[in-house]
Amino acid sequence: MARTSPPIVLSFRRTFALLIVLVVLPSAGLSGFGVVAIINERAAVEKRLEAAWHGTLKALAKDLPQELRQARFVERGGELELVTTPGRVISEASFRVEGGKVICSDAALSVALNAVLADLSHLPPDQTVFSLHVGGQPVLIAAERHGDGVRGTQLSTAEVEALLTEQAERYLASPEPVLFALRPIPREATEGLMGRLMSEVVQARASALGPQVLADQVLAAPLQDFRLVVLPTGEDPVARASTRNRVVYGVLLGLFYLTLTFGVVYTGRVLYREAKLSRLKTDFVSLVSHELRTPLTSIRMFIETLALGRLKDPAQTQEVLQLLSRETERLSALIERVLDWARLESGRKEYQREPTAVADVVDTAVAAFRAQRLDGGVELKVDVPSGLPQVEVDRHAVAGALLNLLQNAYKYSGQDKRIALSVRADRRWVALSVEDNGVGIAPRDRQRIFERFYRVDNLLTRKTEGSGLGLAITKRIIEAHGGRISVQSKLGKGSLFTLQLPAGKA
Repeated sequence: MARTSPPIVLSFRRTFALLIVLVVLPSAGLSGFGVVAIINERAAVEKRLEAAWHGTLKALAKDLPQELRQARFVERGGELELVTTPGRVISEASFRVEGGKVICSDAALSVALNAVLADLSHLPPDQTVFSLHVGGQPVLIAAERHGDGVRGTQLSTAEVEALLTEQAERYLASPEPVLFALRPIPREATEGLMGRLMSEVVQARASALGPQVLADQVLAAPLQDFRLVVLPTGEDPVARASTRNRVVYGVLLGLFYLTLTFGVVYTGRVLYREAKLSRLKTDFVSLVSHELRTPLTSIRMFIETLALGRLKDPAQTQEVLQLLSRETERLSALIERVLDWARLESGRKEYQREPTAVADVVDTAVAAFRAQRLDGGVELKVDVPSGLPQVEVDRHAVAGALLNLLQNAYKYSGQDKRIALSVRADRRWVALSVEDNGVGIAPRDRQRIFERFYRVDNLLTRKTEGSGLGLAITKRIIEAHGGRISVQSKLGKGSLFTLQLPAGKA
């Protein structure tokens, strides 16, 4: 038993589903990776900026201890100050160690110095700068041996940072406005789990509320309690760079999705159109085969009758010859209609346009219609008023289009056939209307009746011969002349088809 091929619609759905699987799903996965990249963009920008500032911080971390050691102690008004070579005072509270005792006006500094008093007695002869925890926070201390004791000062963090900014001008890696600062390194909590958790919370809060650190560098011993950091003074460059990149990524991703959507929709439309065309071709072959079979069968039957000599009466022979002539005309008309459509589709149809009176077009169509309906059976009313403007058309082509409407009005009317053909001028248009009292057209079919090979499915159309090309050809002809076709219809009350052509000179 032969297997039947799957329906065209089902094949189209399978093809489109395969397109979605092979194109859309991988694209969605790729887009997902793009979204992840956008989310991680800030971290990537931070890494790049950190790498850009790393060399500058490394140089400053090396120069800072040397610059501080070059400063000199100066006594002014009984107070000891540390002054740099350019004359900048970078000290705050001063202290002395004499006879194993610490002399200092700052109580917290005094307590911290007493804790390291043994270490102070072993200071090297040269000036030394080191870090010391005072009141739970690290500070910078500069000290030197003085006689049998030690003298020194606590350094001002703000002044040291100003000194850093001055030195950093020769190492700047970016035109971004930045500030160099000293930040303490948090000491590891020793008071258990809760203490460590609280320390982490404090650090996280400081990072969230404070300015974004672009890069940092831990200072070498004995300044190991501090780290040198770069802080932006204007707009956060990390946020700006990551936002810019995210916008670029977002735009590219949007364009990708737009292009993908357009491609899928366009491909789907092409696939659907090809599937529909394939179905139309199949329907066309079936329809034309059916339409050709009927006259060919009649012609063969009449020829066999004549060849066998079954007709003795000359009147019967004449009648058979007339029937043969009619069937061959039907066959020729069908073939000519198919050829006309092929010429229209391929663009090879040429029109000989010239200024023509509308009455001539109507007379040509009506004469052809009456010649085909010699048996009568139809009431045809023609109303062509005088004074109509001329139209620049191919008279035979437009008359053929009008003839199609007259033939359809005849075929799709009942026993009492009444057709009215009227012409009227409406500003820039000349309208030719054909009205019948036939079965009418349902609203869902009114747009599709102008499609090729489409026929309304009802009892009368199934009994009526036709290829489904008449209205399609009519529409193509009228549109080629710059006009348009419209239809008004009610089921059971008939239809009104109107051809509108641009009016030429009167």
